[in-house]
Amino acid sequence: MLLQKKNAVITGCNKGIGKKLVEVFSENGANINACVRAPDAEFIEFTKEIEKKNKNKINIIKLDLSNKEEVKIAANEIISKTSSIDILVNNAAIIHTALFQMTSEKKLKEIFDVNFFSQTTFTQYILKSMMKNKRGSIIYISSSSAIDGNRGRSAYSAAKAALLSQAKTLSKEVGEFNIRVNAIAPGLTKTDMMTENTEKKIIDEVTSQISLKRVASPKEIANVALFLSSDLASYITGQFLRVDGGM
Repeated sequence: MLLQKKNAVITGCNKGIGKKLVEVFSENGANINACVRAPDAEFIEFTKEIEKKNKNKINIIKLDLSNKEEVKIAANEIISKTSSIDILVNNAAIIHTALFQMTSEKKLKEIFDVNFFSQTTFTQYILKSMMKNKRGSIIYISSSSAIDGNRGRSAYSAAKAALLSQAKTLSKEVGEFNIRVNAIAPGLTKTDMMTENTEKKIIDEVTSQISLKRVASPKEIANVALFLSSDLASYITGQFLRVDGGM
């Protein structure tokens, strides 16, 4: 077990990559603070089954990144319940698809508030605990769109690119505290976010150009986060890994 007795905080856990992160991290021995915008009965039952199966703890934390006050409350709740925090995975995100000329300032601010500013604030709170204990691994789930600048995704791509920049800068500031900071840039991944926001013809077109000729499963992204969170990656910081099948 790569994360035996480690305590993790993961955002955006109710579906897709986040839900798989909870499963994979729990299987590898981690106790988890699973942050979700609105806990529902299905997710609660899912965490109970995982807890029973793997014999570790999963705390469900209500976290709506569009609510600045809730960001502070959630962080304080996690810190009060967790003696030491070893891992933070900033996974939660919202997406918007529109041409640049059709992207309003209001929508741009909304995307940045959730995908960048609130995650920055949340990380600042959690980081205090890591610095106190002088250890930790922080992972930002960015996107290949942050690098490639996909058509219709100017707001989303810009916010995800800001995360890449922040990860690199932060890694230089907290390395002396034995805290590593890295980012993952997934390509097309089989999630509700992809299918609900990307036309099938575009998915098919991009997939035909991917070296592996398929989209990723959420577990394939979660496995990379598992590696970066573990001691196997003890000398990796300030990096971003494209996990895109050779896009």
